[in-house]
Amino acid sequence: MGSNTRKRRTPLAVKVTAASAALALGGGGLIWANFYASAHEANNGGKWGGNSTKAAAAQVATISCPDVGQKLTNVPNQARKDVDGELANLDRQITEAYQRLATTRDAQTRDASFVQNTILQPLKERRQNILDRIKLEITRVGGTAPGDLDTLANCTGTPASQTTPGGQNGGQQQGGQNNGGQQNQGGQQQGGQDQNGQQGGQNNGGQQQGDAGQGNIGGQAGNGPVAADFVDITKVQPNVKAKPRNNRNASRGTFTTRCGVNANKNHNTDNVIVAPGVKNGAHHLHDYVGNQKIDAFASNDTFLQGGSSCQNKNDLSSYYWPVVRVQDGSQDFDQNSDGGGKEGNVGKILTPVQAQIKYVGSPTGKVVAMPQFLRIITGDAKTTTNGLANANAHWSCTGFENKVQLTEQYPICPQGSKVVRTFAFQSCWDGQNTDSANHRTHVAFADANGNCQNGFKAIPQLTMRLVYNITPPTLANGQLKNAYAVDGFPEQLHKAATDHDDFISITQGNLANKIANCVNRGQNCS
Repeated sequence: MGSNTRKRRTPLAVKVTAASAALALGGGGLIWANFYASAHEANNGGKWGGNSTKAAAAQVATISCPDVGQKLTNVPNQARKDVDGELANLDRQITEAYQRLATTRDAQTRDASFVQNTILQPLKERRQNILDRIKLEITRVGGTAPGDLDTLANCTGTPASQTTPGGQNGGQQQGGQNNGGQQNQGGQQQGGQDQNGQQGGQNNGGQQQGDAGQGNIGGQAGNGPVAADFVDITKVQPNVKAKPRNNRNASRGTFTTRCGVNANKNHNTDNVIVAPGVKNGAHHLHDYVGNQKIDAFASNDTFLQGGSSCQNKNDLSSYYWPVVRVQDGSQDFDQNSDGGGKEGNVGKILTPVQAQIKYVGSPTGKVVAMPQFLRIITGDAKTTTNGLANANAHWSCTGFENKVQLTEQYPICPQGSKVVRTFAFQSCWDGQNTDSANHRTHVAFADANGNCQNGFKAIPQLTMRLVYNITPPTLANGQLKNAYAVDGFPEQLHKAATDHDDFISITQGNLANKIANCVNRGQNCS
C-alpha cells in the first residue's frame, strides 16, 4: 500500500511443492542495525533434498480470508475503537471456523461439499454481518466506508500445496522431502484426540510420522510447522544486500536501550494496538519488555504508570513480539488456554538469551524525535493468507547474519550457532499521526537509498535482535523432530514469514529528544 508496500525480490531457488495426498489441517557495524529492503529471499539449498511433487488432492488445509483491517485506511477517529472491536470479532470467527475445519476430517472425507456448506458459507454470512456493522460505525460518525467492503466477506479453503514455502505466496523454496509421493510432515503430536478428530500420532521423543489418512500437517498441535519450513543455513546462498551509503548529512549515531529478555515471563495474548479492549485479541502469546502494564485494556494514561524493565527508567516504551516455542513434546503453562494450546500454540516457550534494542539514524539526513505514544507494527502475522507484501521477517544464525536473512523459512543453524530473529521497523513518519486505521499508513519504510517519500519525516529507526539457544531440528526417516516456531493465529500454520513485532513509544524525561539528538550527533549512547 503506497510507500509502505515491500516489493518482492526475485526468488533464488527451485520451487518445491511440499504437499501430500492427504492435505492437512491444524491450523553501525552490525548488519542487523539497519535493513532498508525486505529480506524476501528464497534460498537455493535445502538440507533434505530437492525432490518435488504436485499435490495429489485438493482438500482444504486452512482457511484464507481477506484481511479487512488492511483495507480500512480511512476510519474516523471516533469510530476506530468500535471498528477495531469488530475486526477482532472477524479474527475470532476465522479462528473458530479453522478449529471446526480441523476437527471434522471424517465428515470432510465423506462429503465433498462439507467444507463449503458447513464451514465457509456460514462463515461468509457471519462476516457479512460484521462488515455491515463496520460500515454502520463508519457512516454513523460521518465517514465513508470503502465501496468494496462487501466483497471481503467470502473466505476460501486453501490446499496444503499453497501453504508451504513457494505455495500461495509464490515463493520458490527448496526443502522438505517426499517419501513415495507422500509427504511426511514432521513435528510432534500428542497421543489421544488430536485437532483432526483422529487418534493422535506417536509421541515418541517429540517426533511424529505424518499420516496421509489423518490429514496431518505436522507440528505438535497439527497445524505446523512442516519439514519444508526449515532449511540448513549453510546450504543457502548469500542474499543480504549492502546498506545504503551514508551521505555527508547522515545521522550516524546509535542509541541502545537495555530492557532485558522477559526473564520475569511477562506474557499475554492481547494486542492493545490492533484490538484494544479485546481479551485474547492476538490469539497467540507475546513476550513483553519495557513497559510492564501492557494489555488489551491499557490506555495512554496506564502506559505512563506502567514501570519499565529497561535500565533507563525514562524508557517506558513497550516492545513486544510473539514467543518462540520448541515442539519437543512438552507443554507450557498455557497448554489449556486461549491463545496457547487451545489455539494450536504448543510446546516449551523459549526465553531469548539476548534481546538487543537499538535506535539508528538515516543515511540521508537528520531524524526528528518520535512522538509520544507512536505505535508501529512491523511484519504481518497473516502472510500465509495475505502474501508477503507486508512481511518483514528476518531469520538467521549467529555467524551468518551479514550473509543470509530468511523470510519464508526457519534456519537450521550449525553446531555452536544460535538462531537470530531481527526486526528493522519503519523509519519514516507522516509527521502527524501516532497511529492509523490500519496501523500501517502513518509510518513507512525508507526507499532503497534510505530516503523517506511522500513528505514523510525520518525518525530514529528501531531495530531489534533476538537470539535463542535452540537445538537444531532434525529429519530422519521422514520424521521432523524438535521443530521450533513462532506463535501465531492458528490458521497461519506457524510459518516463518508470519513473524512480526510491535512497539509503542512511551518516554519521559525528554528521552525521545535525547535519542534523536544522540543519533543526529553521530554518538553511540545508551
